[in-house]
Amino acid sequence: MKKILEVLQYGDFDIRFNTDIKASETPDIIPDITSRIAIAMSTSLWGGNEREILAIIRALSIADLALSINREEMVSYLDDCSEMLARSFAEARELFEKGGGEVTVFPPHAMPPDIKS
Repeated sequence: MKKILEVLQYGDFDIRFNTDIKASETPDIIPDITSRIAIAMSTSLWGGNEREILAIIRALSIADLALSINREEMVSYLDDCSEMLARSFAEARELFEKGGGEVTVFPPHAMPPDIKS
């Protein structure tokens, strides 16, 4: 098991981050992790806590952008990357459905059914 990101708060102002990922040593790992995170976010219900998790992810993103030297360039980069990933996922979904697969979209806070197939 790898720790992708751990964020812990000790007291009111002491927030610490930890990861097992060495992005500076293996930068190619980031696109791979991004894809795996997107798959996890699109295929599981996160135990019904997706609203809270997404709020924290957005808080981290906003804080990162606030500290960015060139915020407009970073926003444009994130927009381009997320658009390419969204297109890739849409194409994969279409191929899956054309092959007979069925995709169910769950709204936020939906809980998995009691009976699993």
